[in-house]
Amino acid sequence: MTVLTPTQTSGKPQVLHRRRKPLSVRLYKVFRVAALIAVVLFLLAPLFWMFLASLKTNVDIYDTGKALFFTPTGENYANVLQRNNYFVFIFNSFWVAFVSTALSIVLGVPAAYTMSRFTMHRSALVVLMARVIPGVSLLVPWYYVFSNLRMVGRFEVLILSHMFVALPLIVYIMMSYFDSLPLELEESAQVDGLTPIGAFRLITLPLSVAGIATAGILSFIFSWNNFMFALVLSGSSTKTLPVAIFDFVSYASIDWGGLMAAATVVTIPIMIIALFTQKYIVSGLTAGATKG
Repeated sequence: MTVLTPTQTSGKPQVLHRRRKPLSVRLYKVFRVAALIAVVLFLLAPLFWMFLASLKTNVDIYDTGKALFFTPTGENYANVLQRNNYFVFIFNSFWVAFVSTALSIVLGVPAAYTMSRFTMHRSALVVLMARVIPGVSLLVPWYYVFSNLRMVGRFEVLILSHMFVALPLIVYIMMSYFDSLPLELEESAQVDGLTPIGAFRLITLPLSVAGIATAGILSFIFSWNNFMFALVLSGSSTKTLPVAIFDFVSYASIDWGGLMAAATVVTIPIMIIALFTQKYIVSGLTAGATKG
């Protein structure tokens, strides 16, 4: 590309040659854009197919000629939300996720603060181990204990089982967050007459609202999507959405239209939450990456 600029000496326009970027740099940019588009399509294609299938009849779902062009129907959503009374399952999922998250925050934030300020590395290691232990390894002992206590099928069992994963997650995130807060703020508050608990309540805790929001959002998302614990420990009146989806799967056939509509109902609330809280989710996923 050339640019014409006047010169003061000759009065003739002078041709300036702008250097083009190397071919390797341009190819890398093209590859990066193409890779980004491919990844986005790879992630969104199943969701797009799920939404389209939720608007089809079972006959249209099996018809490859109607993959994109078909007559939409709302029968599947009517079947999910009205006939199968999925509003009850939505309430069950919300209640279990909300209570388990709230209790985990109440217990986990003070525990994380204590481990951070008193450098309790062994306790932190135990929390980290509890975070990586597969939950399926505890299902049989839990079911045996709670069945003997006649508690299987109650909300309390689901809440406690979800707290097993939510509580270590919150403690681990908040420990890293408290480590990033300067200790001098609390020391200054104590010099002004506050007790250590008062400094935590009036100084540190208000500064930790963003970290608490991060931990709470991730905990809520886990609980909402949890299937394994609810499948084993829930009852007919405490069934959550991920388990209720199995009602469309029978021994002889699968109601794909109803199944996709129910899956869409499960997915949409979490997608909305993730869309509006993505910055907190990213910060929570990277918490502890540079501190140990």
